[in-house]
Amino acid sequence: MLNIAVLVSGGGTNLQALIDAQNRSEILGGRIAVVISSKAEAYALERAKKAGIPTETLIRKEYSTQEDYDAALLRILGRYQIGLIVLAGFMTIISDNVIRHYENKIINVHPSLIPSFCGAGFYGLRVHRAVLERGVKLTGATVHFVNEVCDGGPIILQKAVKVLEGDTPEILQRRVMEQAEWILLPKAVALFCEGKITVHNGKTKIREDSI
Repeated sequence: MLNIAVLVSGGGTNLQALIDAQNRSEILGGRIAVVISSKAEAYALERAKKAGIPTETLIRKEYSTQEDYDAALLRILGRYQIGLIVLAGFMTIISDNVIRHYENKIINVHPSLIPSFCGAGFYGLRVHRAVLERGVKLTGATVHFVNEVCDGGPIILQKAVKVLEGDTPEILQRRVMEQAEWILLPKAVALFCEGKITVHNGKTKIREDSI
């Protein structure tokens, strides 16, 4: 059984999607072993506690250097024998050192169809605001592996979502969550835990019987 760490900073809606999928036995071969938050007041911690999942709080400003913070994070991950890290709205920098330690074992969900509206500065409502300002007709979500390039890791799954007349960033954010993020993230985690994703030359391949 693969141990999964979910890293959060806020409300934890994507965490809840993973918890719900786990409760429906949709994530075979893996389980959420710990939820790590960058904020002590994050509601995601309450979601984890209600589900009986251990929690840890790791606040960047409590560490004088990035190296000290990295070491603390790696200690927690090691203690829980983590085999997969899921970034679910985690707003603290993951350093190259941690990324190399868990190469192709860190998954992130981004609220757009990468390579559009991604990279430095594109997160949360900023993404959806940019989508509306550009006037595109389709947006969506992408689940990808994390590498040293912001939002640049191998893409695992994507799903398109229509942009509708009258959308606000908040309305569009909710639709992207409901129609894409909450579907794709548990599916990608399940595929990983079942050993159905391989990475070659910066691209992923998913076993055809899994799609």
